[in-house]
Amino acid sequence: MQNSKDILESVITPPAKDLGDGFTVRRAVPTPQRRMVGPFVFIDQMGPHRFAAGTGLDVRPHPHIGLATLTFLFDGEIMHRDSLGTVMAIRPGAVNWMTAGRGIVHSERTAPERRHDGSNLFGLQCWVALPQAHEEDAPSFLHLAADAMPQIETEGLHASVVAGTFMGHTSPLPTLSPLFFVDVRMEPDATLTVATDYQERALFLVEGSLDMGQEGRFEAGQLLVLRQGHDATIRAAEKTRLVLLGGDKLDGPRALIWNFVSSSLERLEQARADWAAGRFAAVPGDTTSIPQPEAVGKPVLYP
Repeated sequence: MQNSKDILESVITPPAKDLGDGFTVRRAVPTPQRRMVGPFVFIDQMGPHRFAAGTGLDVRPHPHIGLATLTFLFDGEIMHRDSLGTVMAIRPGAVNWMTAGRGIVHSERTAPERRHDGSNLFGLQCWVALPQAHEEDAPSFLHLAADAMPQIETEGLHASVVAGTFMGHTSPLPTLSPLFFVDVRMEPDATLTVATDYQERALFLVEGSLDMGQEGRFEAGQLLVLRQGHDATIRAAEKTRLVLLGGDKLDGPRALIWNFVSSSLERLEQARADWAAGRFAAVPGDTTSIPQPEAVGKPVLYP
């Protein structure tokens, strides 16, 4: 196996942030070490967490522009509602792909029937910056069930191709730029080679650990960014689950502020003004919302 110093560009160990009642989020991107991986400008691990009886996730309606959200669960369920009128429960192995385009509002909650006895939640939510030609597209939403995605089985390895192409298998998810997102489960000592099919690639360790040669082991909760132009062979040190993701570089710089991404600073300011003035469409049946923070700082520039 290659020495990891030849294949690793950076290692990110995001701290856990407690959002209340022990529910934690680990933000791997953006961080000081890495602003993006391909078009992925935001990577959050949610949980793992057990909600007590009578409680659950309650992310009130909030807006987005200029990006697509990719939500993928390992455990639990989230009820998605948006300003298009979509109502969709996402469960493990399925994917929610919401294209904000010129503007969408959505909420993410635990359904009432799942609150009675308590429930689990564990997953990833990512933001993908849209190509400049599609930043102002009409908003849309797509849900794909787990059995709609290509499944790859080799010795000691199972992979589900959620987005993009991997090992010759292509997901039906209609992305707007070259990217990939693959859920991988590996038995102890199983190996996997990640080819250079995309300009930028990373793996997020969900469970277990990887043996990366002289650099030692890497544990769950870490994002390993692979060096460009080099195939990377990894080995599971134990039963391990990880997500491979990345894609080609963006077609120019982006700016991010609060929940908005754009190639135009003026467009970001317009989105902020529109939310403050109530000009975004509402989520049907939900009169609550998340107010824009009074102090959001300066836009973060990518790259």
